[in-house]
Amino acid sequence: MDSLKRTRFQGLTNIIRFNRHFYMLAILFIAALLLIKSLVPPLPAILIIVLIWLIGISTVVSLLVSHYLYDRSGLYSLDWLGASGIEPKSNLINIHAGFDETSALLQMRYPEAKLLVYDFYDPKKHTEISIKRARKAYPAFPGTKTLNTENALLPVQCADAVFLIFAAHEIRQDAERIRFFRQLAGSLTATGKIIVLEHERNMYNFVAYNFGFFHFLLAKTWKKTFAAAGLIPASRQKLTPFLTLYHLKNHGAIS
Repeated sequence: MDSLKRTRFQGLTNIIRFNRHFYMLAILFIAALLLIKSLVPPLPAILIIVLIWLIGISTVVSLLVSHYLYDRSGLYSLDWLGASGIEPKSNLINIHAGFDETSALLQMRYPEAKLLVYDFYDPKKHTEISIKRARKAYPAFPGTKTLNTENALLPVQCADAVFLIFAAHEIRQDAERIRFFRQLAGSLTATGKIIVLEHERNMYNFVAYNFGFFHFLLAKTWKKTFAAAGLIPASRQKLTPFLTLYHLKNHGAIS
């Protein structure tokens, strides 16, 4: 259990560690702007100073929000699962996109449950250097299986809960995402649910991550995905202004 304890700044450290190229570019850009400022007349120099401040403030805000979410909000305590109604001896499936910080925590929270873990990371599709760095830093959960989002081959009607925590947005094509969720729906028991936790492309995440918020999906996109896959949101909850939690069930499923 001690090995699963997160440090006070683990989330923030991981953000910087895995995305260090972005921060290096920001530093180099600011350095270049400072050099240009010294070579131009006063009016353009003022505009350059404003731009430098905007870049600096945006970067600091992004890091502060990340620290709050991943180190201070209680996200990794998984207490937000308290209202999910998951029984101790449930059959659970956790699916991630190459970086798994939750399987060990789920196993600890539900020690009597049967937990299957799947990784749909595809180096041909998911080319982000940050994921590659994260995979090198964190070993896979024991027994993790590779999953193809186009042909998941999941056990049918056996899962009491399927978890997708910061993962589903990595499926960028709408049609592929719909087919994937349709397969997930087929893996659920009559009372099973799919639990999706995501950033959404909204004002709060724009303030936090600037143009990085385009990597997230709109709420209406999620709604269309779920509906097309035959799923209905049993609940939609804001864990924070930046994070949205969905509990999904099959249309007509037993409540």
